[in-house]
Amino acid sequence: MEALLNSSKLLQHWPTIVLGVLLALSIKYLRQRRRVIKKELEGEEDIAVNFPQSTADDDLQPALEEKPHVLFVPGQSLNPNGARRFYEVMRGRRSVRAFNPHKQPSQEVIEDCIRAAGTAPSGAHTEPWTFCVIVDSEIKQTVRQIVEQEEYINYSQRMHAQWVTDLRPLQTTSTKPYLSDAPYLILIFKQTHGLTANGRKKLHYYNEISTSIAAGMLLCALQAAGLCSLVTTPLNCGPALRRLLDRPANEKLLILLAVGYAAEDCKVPDLERKSLEDIMVKY
Repeated sequence: MEALLNSSKLLQHWPTIVLGVLLALSIKYLRQRRRVIKKELEGEEDIAVNFPQSTADDDLQPALEEKPHVLFVPGQSLNPNGARRFYEVMRGRRSVRAFNPHKQPSQEVIEDCIRAAGTAPSGAHTEPWTFCVIVDSEIKQTVRQIVEQEEYINYSQRMHAQWVTDLRPLQTTSTKPYLSDAPYLILIFKQTHGLTANGRKKLHYYNEISTSIAAGMLLCALQAAGLCSLVTTPLNCGPALRRLLDRPANEKLLILLAVGYAAEDCKVPDLERKSLEDIMVKY
């Protein structure tokens, strides 16, 4: 009789039990799916480059052609007082978020700035960078749509509350009009590896550091040319932007630059930079 009563009570609550089981299964599925998506994104952003171990030293060949070294010839400088003159140029650099869409820098100036960036040092002289210059208004608009969609999620869900709070004085939001207003967008990709002349994978040592140095030199060149720029690192946008531009899988987006001339009514935060005493330690 007791068993019969328990069975009757169980039948009364079966809808709740079934819903509980379905909810547990749904949560389990979502967690598994989240792990799969995370692995896919990680694989998209950072592809490990595994080189087969050589069986003999004779199999090892340098990626660069071996040539005799040549005598060093000092390049041009800004002297006299080159360091001070360069500082005076760079101290005026600011991150600009309002561009004049009607004032277009020449293509030659942009190319010279990228040539300057291409002189950056790199691990084993692998030069692991690609600079994609976007002028087409439709492509710029698509870039803006991709970035704004992800940035809305970033600001509302992904970014820590402290991060969003720290950005408040800078008045940044998920809306990015400069991505369509700026005459140029320069997407800087790091190359995780390259190919030798015979088609073998070529390891790119310190590819992110090397590309970051090149990006810094590009900022300096743009400032020297009288142009304004904005450095952005679009969170979770890299794969979509890489596919938009049809870039190969070994290229990963590092930095997106908006480049042009500031709008007449452009305003920037009233900031102060750290003093020399705060950033340099002498031994």
